[in-house]
Amino acid sequence: MALHTSRADGRLVLSATLLASTFLMGSSFISGKILLEQGFPPFLLVGWRFFIAALATLPLVLLDGRAFFAALFPPGLRGRELLIVPLIGLAQTAAVMSLLFLAMRTLSAAAAAILLFTNPLWVALASRVLFAERLGLRRLTGLVLGVVGVALAIGPETLLATAPGLFAGLAYGLASALCWAAATLTNKRNELSLGNWSMSFWQMLIGSLFILLAASLAGEQWPSKVSATQWGWFLWLAIPASTGSFGLWFLALKKGNATRVSGFLFFAPLFAVLLSFSVLGTQLSWVQGLGALAIALAIWLVNG
Repeated sequence: MALHTSRADGRLVLSATLLASTFLMGSSFISGKILLEQGFPPFLLVGWRFFIAALATLPLVLLDGRAFFAALFPPGLRGRELLIVPLIGLAQTAAVMSLLFLAMRTLSAAAAAILLFTNPLWVALASRVLFAERLGLRRLTGLVLGVVGVALAIGPETLLATAPGLFAGLAYGLASALCWAAATLTNKRNELSLGNWSMSFWQMLIGSLFILLAASLAGEQWPSKVSATQWGWFLWLAIPASTGSFGLWFLALKKGNATRVSGFLFFAPLFAVLLSFSVLGTQLSWVQGLGALAIALAIWLVNG
């Protein structure tokens, strides 16, 4: 009885961690949308977002249970990890965000978001093919239903608002999801000596530096005047929506099955829709409500 209770408590903590992470992920779409509409260049916005987020993570590395320097540079850090950690940073921060931006040049933001959040499906399929992880009909059904639910929750009518270059946009959007799936599996399948917060620091720092380099090559410049409100949105984007969401995400990956953990990503666009309704005044349709129910059912199937 005690063992059953302990397992139930563990799943409850894991679910709460994932809900908090995906809520913060969803909120990043709102703050980012506001700043982009007010003229902030996308690469610089994303690059500085994750650079500040990485710095904000530094005090938290002590939560990994080691001295500060030992947490960032563990004594047992293997040579192989020196390749894996930058790979995760490039895939999960630099590649995902850059490809997502390229997709949104020709796709609507909603269409690009739907492609990005097909990530759990690719994680599940790759886990089955590459690692023989059990994937029953129930879980597969839940993953597919989750993708459909995301499409409905964001609003299918917005998918028609695309510019010329649809094929390239779809390719970029799909590539962003595949990069995220690769980072998820790489992190999960390698026993890294870095702690949760140290891993968050390095992957965000490495990714941000590459994005800032891309911004420099693209000739982007930060706005000359930034209001207090805009700084507030940026700090929310950089710290809670980045430091918080990524830190909690890596913590969940270490504690749970990769397929089940990734299934919770369906909550992120749902939270984005709900926050868009409350903050930006976006109206929700009955189709979006149906999408929310589909997402809830998908989470239940994936975690059953």
